[in-house]
Amino acid sequence: MDLSQLKPAPGSTKNRKRIGRGPGSGTGKTAGKGHKGQKARSGGSIKPGFEGGQMPLQRRLPKRGFTSINKKDYNLVNLRDLECFDADATVTLELYGKAGLVKKMKDGIKILADGELSKALTVQAHKFSSAAVEKIEAAGGKAEVI
Repeated sequence: MDLSQLKPAPGSTKNRKRIGRGPGSGTGKTAGKGHKGQKARSGGSIKPGFEGGQMPLQRRLPKRGFTSINKKDYNLVNLRDLECFDADATVTLELYGKAGLVKKMKDGIKILADGELSKALTVQAHKFSSAAVEKIEAAGGKAEVI
C-alpha cells in the first residue's frame, strides 16, 4: 500500500451543489435565491443585528453602570469546604484542585468565612475575608497570603 492508493471512506465525501445549471438540476434559473430582493443581489447580505433600518435592539435598550477592565475574578472557597483536609495540613493551590473545590483557576482564590473550621490548618490563598482569618486563627491555624 502506498499514498497513491489512499481513498476516503465510502460515503464520507459528497459532491458540491452546482447551482445555476438549468431547470433539471433543481437549483437552476434563480440559483436557489428566490425572486428579487436584497438577498438575491450580488453582495447582498445583512449584518447580524440589522433590522431593516429600524433602530436595532442593542441600541434601543438602555446602558447602565460601568464594567472595570481591571476587575479581578476570584474562585470563592468557604471555610466549611476546608473541613475535608486533615488536621495540621498545609492547604496549597494544588490541593484545592485535587479536592474538587476549584475547577478552573481564575485570578486567584479567596477564602470566605461561611461555616466553621474545627481543625488547625495552614491555609494558603490570594485573599481572605477578615472574618475568615479570625475563624482560622481561632481554630489554631494560620492564614498565608500568596
